[in-house]
Amino acid sequence: METERKVGWPVPDWRAPPPPAGEVLEGRLVRLEPLSAPRHAADLHEANRTDDRIWDYLPYGPFATAAEYAAWAEGMSKSADPKFYAIVTRPGGRAEGVASYLRITPAVGTIEVGHICLSPRLQGTVAATEAMFLMMDWAFARGYRRYEWKCDALNLPSRRAAERFGFSYEGTFRQATIYKGRNRDTAWFAMVDRDWPGLQRAYRTWLDPANFDAAGRQRQRLSDLTRPCLVSRDPVAKGA
Repeated sequence: METERKVGWPVPDWRAPPPPAGEVLEGRLVRLEPLSAPRHAADLHEANRTDDRIWDYLPYGPFATAAEYAAWAEGMSKSADPKFYAIVTRPGGRAEGVASYLRITPAVGTIEVGHICLSPRLQGTVAATEAMFLMMDWAFARGYRRYEWKCDALNLPSRRAAERFGFSYEGTFRQATIYKGRNRDTAWFAMVDRDWPGLQRAYRTWLDPANFDAAGRQRQRLSDLTRPCLVSRDPVAKGA
């Protein structure tokens, strides 16, 4: 007897979304601009030079001088994949961090967010979360089906952030790569277009100014709002 043949569901009339083309992403607290060494490098170097630990899980850095950072930023600004953005905070208009789209594969609708480097001033702020929301919102609005987050499996803060942001844990690839002369096991997380309506509502609820009291304390936690959307939990990132 012939066994039943199982295949994936049809994806009719699939059209590849466009790759990021340097669109400016506007939020209430941040503005994401394509990385520019002349515009952003000095601010970014100043913001990031107070704590070298922010470079531990990145394949580059720390940068001893502003000139070294500017040279790196100049090179990255010319790259289409990864496509780097500077995170510029409001008010003041200072660049306080970077993030990028990478592994951009429009043919099958997948895109990753990575190379995230937030200054100590930006870490843990509402502005930082809004920046992540703007990037994922752009991707799904353009028609991407899958939005990925990957990190060194030892990077517990990144694993916790992924789950808080609504990425479902998909597993750990052992000995996935080598960087800075060290092994890296890579933890994989993703959200897909079917997850996005619920996650988008969660972000809009959390980012609403009404969710914060006069002292800036959140009334609802983002992790509580995104948790129902998770397909799987990261067993390592407890307490996210």
